[in-house]
Amino acid sequence: MTATTEPLIRWQDSFSVGVPAVDHEHREMVQLINSLYAQIGTADRYTVADFLGEVYTRISAHFALEEKIMRDRGYDGLAEHKADHERLLDDIVDIIDSYQDDGAFSAEDLNQRLAKWFSVHFSTLDARLHHKLG
Repeated sequence: MTATTEPLIRWQDSFSVGVPAVDHEHREMVQLINSLYAQIGTADRYTVADFLGEVYTRISAHFALEEKIMRDRGYDGLAEHKADHERLLDDIVDIIDSYQDDGAFSAEDLNQRLAKWFSVHFSTLDARLHHKLG
């Protein structure tokens, strides 16, 4: 497989929650996922493994920030939002484990497991958060 030039996730204004620190991190996560997606077919095994670890680390840190903001503001959707965060983190761990076990990982895997999650999460739970906090 060759590297792709099309981004996996295109930034949309609807991804913004109206909290500058969160919005900045959303953009960074989208860029990180797109960087991994662009290199997945041509990068060596170690580069992909490092990227996956970086994705997990940065997304975990972002979720911690977002959840702190929700707690601090008494957001009533925190439990549901946090559960969705945990589902994605579990999925990323599954991707990492699968990759470490057999080295199999493709752009399609990334699309099915991450891009769809981000699109749905941004347009539903994050959209609700933006509406409540905005």
